[in-house]
Amino acid sequence: MKFKMVHENYNVQNLERSLEFYEKALGLTEKRRHVAPDGSFTIVFIGNDASDFELELTELRDHSHPYDLGECEFHLALRADDFEAAKKLHTEMGCICFENPTMGIYFIEDPDGYWLEILPPEGRE
Repeated sequence: MKFKMVHENYNVQNLERSLEFYEKALGLTEKRRHVAPDGSFTIVFIGNDASDFELELTELRDHSHPYDLGECEFHLALRADDFEAAKKLHTEMGCICFENPTMGIYFIEDPDGYWLEILPPEGRE
């Protein structure tokens, strides 16, 4: 029996702000959208052509406060084909929240506090 990873979900406070961040920071764009018939939630799947894995962003209409992310001891990792250009962009955006020069990686933080690990191209780790 095999399982294929399909998507990960992040709940967000402001869907448009998150979509703008993910497109600018990571080049992820909207693939499809589902709005609840009663308007209580909107789900947007984002991704790119480098992988069929998607990130699901969910905005709950009646959730008015920031999400409790605990100690942020979880993250989604993305491999950059141009690590130096990615780091320059993320530095300019002011979204780098942690760097580990020894491992050659860094993390960025999205508008809701989710951490995303940025890895160099394979063979450079």
